[in-house]
Amino acid sequence: MSQPTPDSTSRVTDVTPATEVTDVTDVIDHLVGIAPGSRLDQVRRRRPDARENAQASYAALFPAPDAASGVTGEVTPAERLAVAAFVAGLHGDAAVTGFYADRLAALSPALATAVATEVERGRTTGPYGVYPGEGPLAAESSRGLQYRAGDRDALGERLAAALTHAHLLVFRPREASRAALATLLDAGWSTTGVVTLSQLVAFLSFQVRVVTGLRLLAAA
Repeated sequence: MSQPTPDSTSRVTDVTPATEVTDVTDVIDHLVGIAPGSRLDQVRRRRPDARENAQASYAALFPAPDAASGVTGEVTPAERLAVAAFVAGLHGDAAVTGFYADRLAALSPALATAVATEVERGRTTGPYGVYPGEGPLAAESSRGLQYRAGDRDALGERLAAALTHAHLLVFRPREASRAALATLLDAGWSTTGVVTLSQLVAFLSFQVRVVTGLRLLAAA
């Protein structure tokens, strides 16, 4: 299996050096508009561990770059924000999408535009997917959009593969497979990077659902 280097597959290099991305005390409060002392603030205070762990997960997945190297592990800040904006866009949440897209635009306006275009290309309804063979669930197979990132010149092969995989996890999780993971490795992702990508997709799905639920409580 070929292993292209990140430099040969990524266009996510001409970005403004990242600064602090963990600049919100509590991202979920920020996205919902929860004020200290409000009814929803009191609701969240009943589950302090859940509140703290949600923010801790955000901080872990969107760490401030090392002051000297500007590095955030094997996944760059722009890649993390691009995947987040893409996944939030697929879920159709404007506030969450804007939160990550604005931060991505601050690093790379061109990449933010490319990701917004991919959101429109990848938007569909789901989940759907195909069960293998003649198994008992085969009758429930439902084919849908087979998304593949389009503007690979703007995204680079590495990020294009990441967005394609993110779309798979959001809409066709039943089709996740060893072969699907291999496409990420072929595009230059390490196994650690693949794990981070999967964590980003899972976290954004969680965050969007929590934000949606709290909005419903606010409106009740």
